[in-house]
Amino acid sequence: MFFRSTFLLVAIFFSALLLHAQTIVYSEPDNDDARNINFAVIGKIGDHFLVIKNVRTDYAVTVFDEDMKQVDKVKLTFLPDRVASVDVLAYKTFFYVFYQFQKRNTVYCMAAKFNGDGKLMSDPIELDTTSVGYLSNSKIYSVINSDDKQRITIFKINSRYSDNYGVTSVLFDADLNRLKKSVMHIAMPDRSDFLTEFSVANDGTLVFVRASGTAQADNIKRVSLFAKAPLDDTVFSADVTLPKIYLDDIRLKINNANRKYLISSFFATTKRGNIDGLFCSLWDADQRKEIYSTSNAFSEEFRSNAKSDGGNKTALNDFFLQSIVMRKDGGFVVVAQSAYTSSRAGGYVNRWDNMYGNYGFANSESYLYSSPYGGGYYPWGRPGFNNFQVTRFYSDNIAIISYDSTTSLEWASVIQKSQYDDNSDNFIGYGTLNAGSEVHFLFNELQRRTLILNDQSITPDGQVHRNPTLHNLDRGYDFMPKFAKQVSSHQLIVPCQYRNYVCFAKIDF
Repeated sequence: MFFRSTFLLVAIFFSALLLHAQTIVYSEPDNDDARNINFAVIGKIGDHFLVIKNVRTDYAVTVFDEDMKQVDKVKLTFLPDRVASVDVLAYKTFFYVFYQFQKRNTVYCMAAKFNGDGKLMSDPIELDTTSVGYLSNSKIYSVINSDDKQRITIFKINSRYSDNYGVTSVLFDADLNRLKKSVMHIAMPDRSDFLTEFSVANDGTLVFVRASGTAQADNIKRVSLFAKAPLDDTVFSADVTLPKIYLDDIRLKINNANRKYLISSFFATTKRGNIDGLFCSLWDADQRKEIYSTSNAFSEEFRSNAKSDGGNKTALNDFFLQSIVMRKDGGFVVVAQSAYTSSRAGGYVNRWDNMYGNYGFANSESYLYSSPYGGGYYPWGRPGFNNFQVTRFYSDNIAIISYDSTTSLEWASVIQKSQYDDNSDNFIGYGTLNAGSEVHFLFNELQRRTLILNDQSITPDGQVHRNPTLHNLDRGYDFMPKFAKQVSSHQLIVPCQYRNYVCFAKIDF
Protein backbone atom coordinates (compact mmCIF):
# COMPACT_ATOMS: atom_id res chain seq x y z
CA MET A 1 0.00 0.00 0.00
CA PHE A 2 2.83 2.39 0.93
CA PHE A 3 4.65 1.52 -2.30
CA ARG A 4 1.54 2.21 -4.39
CA SER A 5 0.91 5.56 -2.63
CA THR A 6 4.53 6.61 -3.06
CA PHE A 7 4.49 5.61 -6.71
CA LEU A 8 1.27 7.60 -7.22
CA LEU A 9 2.77 10.71 -5.62
CA VAL A 10 5.91 10.44 -7.75
CA ALA A 11 3.81 9.97 -10.89
CA ILE A 12 1.72 13.03 -10.06
CA PHE A 13 4.89 15.05 -9.37
CA PHE A 14 6.53 14.20 -12.69
CA SER A 15 3.24 14.67 -14.54
CA ALA A 16 3.06 18.20 -13.13
CA LEU A 17 6.63 18.83 -14.25
CA LEU A 18 5.81 17.64 -17.75
CA LEU A 19 2.76 19.90 -17.91
CA HIS A 20 4.99 22.90 -17.27
CA ALA A 21 8.03 21.66 -19.20
CA GLN A 22 9.43 23.66 -22.06
CA THR A 23 8.80 22.11 -25.49
CA ILE A 24 10.10 22.87 -28.98
CA VAL A 25 8.33 22.14 -32.27
CA TYR A 26 10.08 22.76 -35.61
CA SER A 27 8.63 23.64 -38.99
CA GLU A 28 9.76 21.73 -42.05
CA PRO A 29 12.27 23.57 -44.25
CA ASP A 30 10.60 24.93 -47.38
CA ASN A 31 12.53 23.65 -50.39
CA ASP A 32 11.14 26.52 -52.48
CA ASP A 33 12.97 29.03 -50.31
CA ALA A 34 16.31 30.11 -51.71
CA ARG A 35 19.24 30.45 -49.37
CA ASN A 36 19.24 34.25 -49.75
CA ILE A 37 15.70 34.59 -48.41
CA ASN A 38 14.66 37.45 -46.13
CA PHE A 39 11.88 36.92 -43.60
CA ALA A 40 10.19 38.20 -40.47
CA VAL A 41 7.86 36.65 -37.90
CA ILE A 42 4.50 38.45 -38.06
CA GLY A 43 3.00 36.79 -34.97
CA LYS A 44 0.09 34.62 -33.90
CA ILE A 45 -3.38 35.44 -35.22
CA GLY A 46 -6.12 33.06 -34.11
CA ASP A 47 -4.72 29.52 -34.30
CA HIS A 48 -2.10 30.37 -36.90
CA PHE A 49 1.50 31.54 -36.80
CA LEU A 50 2.46 33.76 -39.71
CA VAL A 51 5.79 34.61 -41.33
CA ILE A 52 6.43 36.96 -44.24
CA LYS A 53 9.18 35.97 -46.68
CA ASN A 54 10.95 37.70 -49.53
CA VAL A 55 13.25 36.39 -52.26
CA ARG A 56 14.38 39.12 -54.63
CA THR A 57 11.09 40.71 -55.85
CA ASP A 58 8.76 37.94 -54.63
CA TYR A 59 6.91 38.22 -51.31
CA ALA A 60 4.74 35.60 -49.59
CA VAL A 61 3.05 34.96 -46.25
CA THR A 62 3.55 31.46 -44.86
CA VAL A 63 0.88 30.17 -42.48
CA PHE A 64 1.62 27.51 -39.83
CA ASP A 65 -0.71 25.65 -37.48
CA GLU A 66 -0.14 24.90 -33.78
CA ASP A 67 2.19 22.01 -34.70
CA MET A 68 4.20 24.28 -37.04
CA LYS A 69 2.88 22.43 -40.07
CA GLN A 70 2.58 24.65 -43.13
CA VAL A 71 -1.10 25.33 -43.82
CA ASP A 72 -0.72 27.74 -46.71
CA LYS A 73 1.72 29.96 -48.55
CA VAL A 74 0.05 33.07 -49.93
CA LYS A 75 1.98 35.00 -52.56
CA LEU A 76 1.60 38.78 -52.42
CA THR A 77 1.00 39.20 -56.14
CA PHE A 78 -0.42 42.70 -55.74
CA LEU A 79 3.02 44.09 -54.83
CA PRO A 80 4.93 45.87 -57.62
CA ASP A 81 8.14 44.30 -58.90
CA ARG A 82 10.25 46.82 -57.00
CA VAL A 83 9.26 47.97 -53.53
CA ALA A 84 11.48 50.26 -51.49
CA SER A 85 10.42 48.87 -48.09
CA VAL A 86 7.91 46.61 -46.37
CA ASP A 87 6.65 46.92 -42.79
CA VAL A 88 4.21 44.70 -40.90
CA LEU A 89 1.94 45.54 -37.94
CA ALA A 90 0.00 42.67 -36.36
CA TYR A 91 -3.21 42.80 -34.29
CA LYS A 92 -5.18 39.99 -32.63
CA THR A 93 -7.37 39.26 -35.65
CA PHE A 94 -5.54 40.79 -38.63
CA PHE A 95 -2.32 42.42 -39.77
CA TYR A 96 -1.24 45.23 -42.05
CA VAL A 97 1.48 45.22 -44.67
CA PHE A 98 2.81 48.73 -45.37
CA TYR A 99 4.86 49.20 -48.52
CA GLN A 100 6.13 51.94 -50.79
CA PHE A 101 7.14 52.03 -54.42
CA GLN A 102 7.83 54.52 -57.18
CA LYS A 103 5.82 54.82 -60.38
CA ARG A 104 7.13 57.41 -62.83
CA ASN A 105 7.77 60.55 -60.76
CA THR A 106 5.59 59.60 -57.79
CA VAL A 107 6.38 57.56 -54.68
CA TYR A 108 3.34 55.81 -53.18
CA CYS A 109 2.96 54.73 -49.55
CA MET A 110 0.36 51.94 -49.39
CA ALA A 111 -1.23 49.55 -46.89
CA ALA A 112 -2.91 46.16 -47.28
CA LYS A 113 -4.97 44.33 -44.65
CA PHE A 114 -4.79 40.54 -44.12
CA ASN A 115 -6.64 38.03 -41.93
CA GLY A 116 -5.18 35.21 -39.85
CA ASP A 117 -5.20 32.90 -42.89
CA GLY A 118 -2.83 35.24 -44.71
CA LYS A 119 -5.56 36.29 -47.14
CA LEU A 120 -6.11 39.84 -48.37
CA MET A 121 -9.22 41.32 -46.72
CA SER A 122 -9.65 44.30 -49.08
CA ASP A 123 -7.87 46.16 -51.85
CA PRO A 124 -4.70 47.99 -50.79
CA ILE A 125 -5.25 51.65 -49.90
CA GLU A 126 -3.12 54.69 -50.62
CA LEU A 127 -1.82 56.46 -47.50
CA ASP A 128 0.26 59.24 -49.06
CA THR A 129 2.27 60.19 -52.15
CA THR A 130 5.39 62.21 -52.89
CA SER A 131 6.45 63.75 -56.19
CA VAL A 132 10.12 63.26 -57.00
CA GLY A 133 12.20 64.36 -59.95
CA TYR A 134 14.38 61.27 -60.17
CA LEU A 135 14.14 57.50 -60.42
CA SER A 136 15.15 55.72 -57.24
CA ASN A 137 14.28 52.69 -55.19
CA SER A 138 15.15 54.43 -51.92
CA LYS A 139 12.85 54.49 -48.93
CA ILE A 140 11.11 57.82 -48.31
CA TYR A 141 8.45 57.02 -45.70
CA SER A 142 8.87 55.52 -42.24
CA VAL A 143 6.02 53.80 -40.37
CA ILE A 144 5.69 53.91 -36.57
CA ASN A 145 2.89 52.96 -34.19
CA SER A 146 1.88 53.65 -30.61
CA ASP A 147 2.29 51.02 -27.89
CA ASP A 148 -1.43 50.17 -27.95
CA LYS A 149 -1.39 50.13 -31.80
CA GLN A 150 -4.38 52.50 -31.92
CA ARG A 151 -2.38 55.25 -33.59
CA ILE A 152 -0.18 54.83 -36.67
CA THR A 153 2.02 57.57 -38.13
CA ILE A 154 3.85 57.65 -41.42
CA PHE A 155 6.42 60.40 -41.88
CA LYS A 156 9.06 61.63 -44.32
CA ILE A 157 11.92 64.10 -43.99
CA ASN A 158 12.93 66.55 -46.70
CA SER A 159 16.54 67.48 -46.02
CA ARG A 160 17.08 69.35 -49.26
CA TYR A 161 17.79 72.56 -47.38
CA SER A 162 20.46 71.85 -44.80
CA ASP A 163 19.43 74.65 -42.42
CA ASN A 164 15.72 73.77 -42.39
CA TYR A 165 14.28 70.27 -42.64
CA GLY A 166 10.69 69.66 -43.68
CA VAL A 167 9.00 66.85 -41.70
CA THR A 168 5.65 65.65 -43.07
CA SER A 169 3.60 63.36 -40.81
CA VAL A 170 0.26 61.65 -41.41
CA LEU A 171 -1.66 60.26 -38.42
CA PHE A 172 -4.10 57.33 -38.73
CA ASP A 173 -6.27 55.32 -36.36
CA ALA A 174 -6.19 51.52 -36.16
CA ASP A 175 -8.62 51.29 -39.10
CA LEU A 176 -6.32 53.51 -41.19
CA ASN A 177 -8.72 56.44 -41.14
CA ARG A 178 -6.66 59.59 -41.70
CA LEU A 179 -6.83 61.88 -38.67
CA LYS A 180 -4.31 64.60 -39.48
CA LYS A 181 -1.60 65.53 -41.96
CA SER A 182 0.98 68.08 -40.87
CA VAL A 183 4.10 69.69 -42.28
CA MET A 184 6.72 70.90 -39.78
CA HIS A 185 9.77 73.00 -40.53
CA ILE A 186 12.61 72.10 -38.17
CA ALA A 187 15.53 74.48 -37.95
CA MET A 188 18.92 72.76 -38.24
CA PRO A 189 21.33 75.50 -37.12
CA ASP A 190 24.43 73.34 -37.00
CA ARG A 191 25.88 71.37 -39.92
CA SER A 192 26.19 68.34 -37.65
CA ASP A 193 22.51 68.42 -36.57
CA PHE A 194 20.36 65.35 -37.27
CA LEU A 195 16.84 64.14 -36.42
CA THR A 196 16.32 60.78 -34.74
CA GLU A 197 14.14 58.64 -32.47
CA PHE A 198 10.67 59.33 -33.90
CA SER A 199 7.92 57.86 -31.70
CA VAL A 200 4.15 58.21 -31.45
CA ALA A 201 2.28 58.22 -28.12
CA ASN A 202 -1.03 56.45 -27.50
CA ASP A 203 -2.85 59.78 -27.89
CA GLY A 204 -1.20 60.37 -31.28
CA THR A 205 1.45 62.88 -30.21
CA LEU A 206 4.54 62.70 -32.43
CA VAL A 207 7.76 62.95 -30.42
CA PHE A 208 11.33 63.07 -31.74
CA VAL A 209 14.81 64.38 -31.02
CA ARG A 210 17.27 66.72 -32.71
CA ALA A 211 20.89 66.11 -31.78
CA SER A 212 24.10 67.84 -32.71
CA GLY A 213 27.55 66.30 -32.82
CA THR A 214 30.92 67.97 -32.75
CA ALA A 215 32.78 69.12 -35.84
CA GLN A 216 34.30 65.62 -36.07
CA ALA A 217 30.79 64.03 -35.98
CA ASP A 218 31.62 61.93 -32.95
CA ASN A 219 30.23 62.97 -29.55
CA ILE A 220 26.80 64.58 -29.22
CA LYS A 221 27.01 67.95 -27.51
CA ARG A 222 23.43 69.25 -27.77
CA VAL A 223 19.96 67.61 -27.69
CA SER A 224 16.48 69.08 -28.21
CA LEU A 225 13.08 67.45 -27.70
CA PHE A 226 10.22 68.01 -30.17
CA ALA A 227 6.55 67.11 -29.61
CA LYS A 228 3.56 67.72 -31.90
CA ALA A 229 0.06 67.17 -30.50
CA PRO A 230 -2.20 64.94 -32.66
CA LEU A 231 -4.31 67.68 -34.27
CA ASP A 232 -1.81 70.54 -34.12
CA ASP A 233 0.22 71.95 -36.98
CA THR A 234 2.79 73.58 -34.70
CA VAL A 235 5.50 71.69 -32.83
CA PHE A 236 6.78 72.26 -29.29
CA SER A 237 10.54 72.21 -28.79
CA ALA A 238 12.92 72.63 -25.87
CA ASP A 239 16.56 71.96 -25.15
CA VAL A 240 17.55 69.06 -22.93
CA THR A 241 19.63 70.04 -19.92
CA LEU A 242 23.13 68.65 -20.47
CA PRO A 243 25.97 68.98 -17.99
CA LYS A 244 29.55 68.95 -19.27
CA ILE A 245 29.32 65.42 -20.68
CA TYR A 246 29.43 63.85 -24.15
CA LEU A 247 26.60 61.62 -25.38
CA ASP A 248 26.08 59.00 -28.05
CA ASP A 249 23.57 56.28 -28.96
CA ILE A 250 20.53 58.39 -27.94
CA ARG A 251 17.21 56.69 -27.20
CA LEU A 252 13.71 58.15 -26.74
CA LYS A 253 10.96 56.21 -24.97
CA ILE A 254 7.37 57.19 -24.19
CA ASN A 255 5.76 56.13 -20.90
CA ASN A 256 2.07 56.23 -21.87
CA ALA A 257 0.83 55.14 -18.43
CA ASN A 258 2.50 58.10 -16.72
CA ARG A 259 2.59 60.50 -19.70
CA LYS A 260 6.34 60.96 -19.58
CA TYR A 261 9.08 61.13 -22.22
CA LEU A 262 12.48 59.62 -21.45
CA ILE A 263 15.67 60.53 -23.30
CA SER A 264 18.68 58.40 -22.40
CA SER A 265 22.21 57.85 -23.65
CA PHE A 266 25.57 56.53 -22.56
CA PHE A 267 27.94 59.35 -21.75
CA ALA A 268 31.62 60.12 -21.36
CA THR A 269 33.09 62.94 -19.29
CA THR A 270 35.82 63.59 -21.84
CA LYS A 271 35.65 63.93 -25.61
CA ARG A 272 35.87 60.50 -27.28
CA GLY A 273 36.52 59.12 -23.80
CA ASN A 274 35.57 55.96 -21.94
CA ILE A 275 31.89 55.37 -21.17
CA ASP A 276 31.31 56.61 -17.61
CA GLY A 277 27.57 56.10 -17.10
CA LEU A 278 24.04 56.62 -18.36
CA PHE A 279 22.41 60.01 -18.86
CA CYS A 280 18.62 60.28 -18.33
CA SER A 281 16.27 63.20 -19.00
CA LEU A 282 12.62 62.75 -17.98
CA TRP A 283 9.93 65.08 -19.33
CA ASP A 284 6.30 65.64 -18.30
CA ALA A 285 4.16 65.37 -21.44
CA ASP A 286 1.32 67.55 -20.12
CA GLN A 287 3.43 70.31 -18.56
CA ARG A 288 5.96 70.11 -21.39
CA LYS A 289 8.91 70.52 -19.09
CA GLU A 290 11.92 68.55 -17.96
CA ILE A 291 11.38 67.21 -14.44
CA TYR A 292 14.56 65.17 -13.89
CA SER A 293 18.00 65.17 -15.46
CA THR A 294 20.65 62.82 -14.07
CA SER A 295 24.05 61.49 -15.05
CA ASN A 296 24.47 58.21 -13.19
CA ALA A 297 28.09 57.01 -13.17
CA PHE A 298 28.57 53.25 -13.09
CA SER A 299 30.10 51.71 -9.98
CA GLU A 300 33.39 49.83 -10.00
CA GLU A 301 31.55 46.65 -9.01
CA PHE A 302 29.21 46.92 -11.99
CA ARG A 303 32.11 47.69 -14.32
CA SER A 304 33.97 44.64 -13.09
CA ASN A 305 30.93 42.42 -13.73
CA ALA A 306 30.21 43.94 -17.15
CA LYS A 307 33.68 43.74 -18.66
CA SER A 308 34.64 40.89 -20.96
CA ASP A 309 38.36 41.63 -20.74
CA GLY A 310 40.59 44.62 -20.08
CA GLY A 311 40.32 47.03 -17.20
CA ASN A 312 37.32 48.56 -15.47
CA LYS A 313 37.77 51.95 -17.14
CA THR A 314 37.02 50.56 -20.60
CA ALA A 315 34.42 48.01 -19.44
CA LEU A 316 31.40 49.74 -21.06
CA ASN A 317 33.07 51.06 -24.22
CA ASP A 318 31.56 48.37 -26.47
CA PHE A 319 28.06 48.46 -24.95
CA PHE A 320 25.13 49.79 -26.96
CA LEU A 321 21.57 50.42 -25.83
CA GLN A 322 19.21 47.71 -27.03
CA SER A 323 15.86 48.47 -25.44
CA ILE A 324 14.12 50.43 -22.69
CA VAL A 325 11.10 49.02 -20.84
CA MET A 326 8.87 51.55 -19.10
CA ARG A 327 7.12 50.44 -15.89
CA LYS A 328 3.69 51.48 -14.63
CA ASP A 329 5.24 52.89 -11.44
CA GLY A 330 7.15 55.42 -13.55
CA GLY A 331 10.46 53.59 -13.38
CA PHE A 332 12.20 51.94 -16.29
CA VAL A 333 14.70 49.22 -17.18
CA VAL A 334 17.52 49.70 -19.69
CA VAL A 335 19.06 46.76 -21.57
CA ALA A 336 22.45 47.10 -23.28
CA GLN A 337 24.79 44.63 -24.96
CA SER A 338 28.49 44.55 -25.74
CA ALA A 339 28.95 44.35 -29.53
CA TYR A 340 31.93 45.05 -31.77
CA THR A 341 33.81 43.84 -34.85
CA SER A 342 37.39 43.19 -35.87
CA SER A 343 39.17 42.09 -39.01
CA ARG A 344 42.47 40.51 -39.92
CA ALA A 345 43.39 43.76 -41.65
CA GLY A 346 43.66 45.37 -38.22
CA GLY A 347 40.23 46.90 -38.18
CA TYR A 348 38.77 47.57 -34.76
CA VAL A 349 36.22 50.41 -34.97
CA ASN A 350 35.91 52.82 -32.05
CA ARG A 351 32.31 53.56 -31.04
CA TRP A 352 32.91 57.29 -31.60
CA ASP A 353 33.77 56.58 -35.25
CA ASN A 354 30.32 55.05 -35.73
CA MET A 355 28.21 57.75 -34.15
CA TYR A 356 24.86 57.52 -35.85
CA GLY A 357 24.05 53.88 -35.31
CA ASN A 358 25.77 50.80 -33.92
CA TYR A 359 27.01 47.83 -35.88
CA GLY A 360 23.62 46.30 -36.48
CA PHE A 361 23.59 43.98 -33.48
CA ALA A 362 20.44 45.42 -31.97
CA ASN A 363 17.50 43.08 -31.61
CA SER A 364 14.67 43.75 -33.98
CA GLU A 365 11.26 42.15 -34.33
CA SER A 366 11.71 42.34 -38.07
CA TYR A 367 14.72 42.45 -40.27
CA LEU A 368 12.86 42.41 -43.55
CA TYR A 369 12.51 46.17 -43.29
CA SER A 370 14.67 49.19 -42.70
CA SER A 371 15.54 50.00 -39.08
CA PRO A 372 17.74 52.75 -37.64
CA TYR A 373 19.47 50.33 -35.30
CA GLY A 374 18.92 46.83 -36.59
CA GLY A 375 20.71 44.48 -38.91
CA GLY A 376 19.22 41.76 -41.05
CA TYR A 377 19.69 38.14 -41.98
CA TYR A 378 22.54 38.02 -44.48
CA PRO A 379 23.30 34.42 -45.51
CA TRP A 380 26.30 35.47 -47.58
CA GLY A 381 27.75 37.93 -45.09
CA ARG A 382 26.73 41.46 -44.22
CA PRO A 383 26.72 44.06 -47.01
CA GLY A 384 29.31 46.79 -46.68
CA PHE A 385 31.94 44.37 -45.37
CA ASN A 386 34.69 43.05 -47.62
CA ASN A 387 33.99 39.35 -47.99
CA PHE A 388 37.54 38.78 -49.22
CA GLN A 389 38.79 39.39 -45.71
CA VAL A 390 37.37 37.88 -42.55
CA THR A 391 35.32 40.25 -40.41
CA ARG A 392 34.62 38.80 -36.99
CA PHE A 393 31.49 39.85 -35.12
CA TYR A 394 31.48 39.75 -31.34
CA SER A 395 28.50 39.83 -29.00
CA ASP A 396 29.29 39.63 -25.30
CA ASN A 397 27.69 40.44 -21.96
CA ILE A 398 24.19 41.89 -21.46
CA ALA A 399 23.70 44.68 -18.91
CA ILE A 400 20.26 45.21 -17.33
CA ILE A 401 19.90 48.43 -15.31
CA SER A 402 16.83 49.54 -13.33
CA TYR A 403 15.87 53.12 -12.44
CA ASP A 404 13.01 54.51 -10.36
CA SER A 405 10.55 57.23 -11.37
CA THR A 406 13.07 59.95 -10.45
CA THR A 407 15.77 58.43 -12.73
CA SER A 408 17.73 57.25 -9.67
CA LEU A 409 19.59 53.94 -9.99
CA GLU A 410 17.90 50.96 -8.26
CA TRP A 411 20.05 48.00 -9.33
CA ALA A 412 22.31 46.82 -12.13
CA SER A 413 22.85 43.21 -13.20
CA VAL A 414 24.87 41.45 -15.89
CA ILE A 415 24.16 38.30 -17.89
CA GLN A 416 27.49 36.78 -18.85
CA LYS A 417 28.00 35.48 -22.37
CA SER A 418 30.72 35.42 -25.02
CA GLN A 419 29.88 34.98 -28.71
CA TYR A 420 31.52 35.52 -32.05
CA ASP A 421 31.06 34.58 -35.69
CA ASP A 422 32.86 35.32 -38.94
CA ASN A 423 31.29 37.52 -41.65
CA SER A 424 27.84 37.15 -40.12
CA ASP A 425 26.01 38.01 -36.90
CA ASN A 426 22.96 35.83 -37.61
CA PHE A 427 23.55 33.42 -34.73
CA ILE A 428 24.90 35.75 -32.05
CA GLY A 429 23.00 38.23 -29.90
CA TYR A 430 19.93 37.28 -27.88
CA GLY A 431 16.15 37.10 -27.83
CA THR A 432 13.78 37.73 -24.93
CA LEU A 433 10.54 36.37 -23.56
CA ASN A 434 8.65 38.31 -20.90
CA ALA A 435 6.94 35.72 -18.70
CA GLY A 436 5.59 38.27 -16.22
CA SER A 437 7.42 37.06 -13.13
CA GLU A 438 10.74 37.13 -14.99
CA VAL A 439 12.26 37.93 -18.38
CA HIS A 440 14.08 35.14 -20.22
CA PHE A 441 17.19 35.91 -22.29
CA LEU A 442 17.95 33.23 -24.89
CA PHE A 443 21.30 33.06 -26.68
CA ASN A 444 23.63 30.56 -28.32
CA GLU A 445 26.80 29.27 -26.72
CA LEU A 446 29.41 27.24 -28.56
CA GLN A 447 29.95 23.86 -26.89
CA ARG A 448 32.13 21.26 -28.62
CA ARG A 449 31.72 23.03 -31.95
CA THR A 450 27.92 22.98 -31.59
CA LEU A 451 25.66 25.97 -30.91
CA ILE A 452 23.52 25.31 -27.83
CA LEU A 453 20.56 27.54 -27.02
CA ASN A 454 20.87 28.78 -23.43
CA ASP A 455 18.27 30.39 -21.19
CA GLN A 456 19.00 32.83 -18.39
CA SER A 457 16.29 34.91 -16.73
CA ILE A 458 16.13 38.00 -14.55
CA THR A 459 13.55 38.83 -11.87
CA PRO A 460 12.03 42.28 -11.18
CA ASP A 461 14.57 42.81 -8.37
CA GLY A 462 17.55 42.06 -10.62
CA GLN A 463 18.31 38.46 -9.65
CA VAL A 464 19.82 36.48 -12.54
CA HIS A 465 18.97 32.78 -12.81
CA ARG A 466 20.76 30.30 -15.07
CA ASN A 467 18.06 27.92 -16.27
CA PRO A 468 18.62 24.35 -17.50
CA THR A 469 19.55 23.93 -21.15
CA LEU A 470 16.46 23.78 -23.34
CA HIS A 471 15.12 20.31 -24.11
CA ASN A 472 14.48 18.85 -27.56
CA LEU A 473 17.33 20.74 -29.20
CA ASP A 474 17.52 18.60 -32.32
CA ARG A 475 20.91 18.31 -33.98
CA GLY A 476 21.36 20.32 -37.14
CA TYR A 477 19.13 23.23 -36.11
CA ASP A 478 21.04 26.48 -35.50
CA PHE A 479 18.90 29.07 -33.75
CA MET A 480 18.84 32.79 -34.54
CA PRO A 481 17.45 34.05 -31.22
CA LYS A 482 17.99 37.77 -31.85
CA PHE A 483 15.26 37.55 -34.52
CA ALA A 484 12.81 35.71 -32.25
CA LYS A 485 9.35 37.10 -31.56
CA GLN A 486 7.14 36.49 -28.53
CA VAL A 487 3.67 35.55 -29.78
CA SER A 488 1.87 34.83 -26.49
CA SER A 489 2.52 34.98 -22.74
CA HIS A 490 4.78 31.91 -22.75
CA GLN A 491 5.39 31.27 -26.44
CA LEU A 492 8.23 32.27 -28.74
CA ILE A 493 8.85 31.79 -32.47
CA VAL A 494 12.58 31.50 -33.20
CA PRO A 495 14.02 31.36 -36.75
CA CYS A 496 16.49 28.50 -37.35
CA GLN A 497 18.81 27.37 -40.07
CA TYR A 498 18.75 23.70 -41.04
CA ARG A 499 20.99 22.43 -43.84
CA ASN A 500 21.20 25.95 -45.28
CA TYR A 501 17.41 26.32 -45.24
CA VAL A 502 15.49 28.64 -42.95
CA CYS A 503 12.79 27.15 -40.74
CA PHE A 504 11.04 28.20 -37.52
CA ALA A 505 10.81 26.74 -34.03
CA LYS A 506 7.92 27.29 -31.64
CA ILE A 507 9.11 27.24 -28.02
CA ASP A 508 6.56 26.87 -25.22
CA PHE A 509 7.84 27.75 -21.76
